[in-house]
Amino acid sequence: MVNEADLERIAPLLRRALKTTVIGAIFYAAYFFLSPLLAQLSAYIPGFQQTIETFVTVYIILIIGAELTSGSILHHLFNAAQALFVIGFLMVSLKTGVLNLTFQGLSFAVDIHLLVIIAMLLSLLGLARSVLQTIDYMNEKVELSLR
Repeated sequence: MVNEADLERIAPLLRRALKTTVIGAIFYAAYFFLSPLLAQLSAYIPGFQQTIETFVTVYIILIIGAELTSGSILHHLFNAAQALFVIGFLMVSLKTGVLNLTFQGLSFAVDIHLLVIIAMLLSLLGLARSVLQTIDYMNEKVELSLR
């Protein structure tokens, strides 16, 4: 039988798990509905569908980890990992920043350096935000311990 004290300890964990489940389901549903649109691009860019699937899977895992550990230092670690993952993923998947596409016998070279740089700068902003939130979290912990 579950007593009142155990229920009060378990309730926040259950709420957090439910919130995490909903957030993960929303992100996966968005991917599920957008994947047919992205599948058309895989005819022109080899390996595109697998790359997107890998990105979405790892990113959802990092989101779930961040939500499950909210209120702890690990939450900020997962947020920093999300930003670093996006930067690393862009560097690895887009290598040179030039996409070579072939369409009906014509070969095109599309330079996307500017888009890659913008995406990386936005991820760096996310990383900076995470670092600042970590510093704020640690300051709050120190202030509470000094009182």
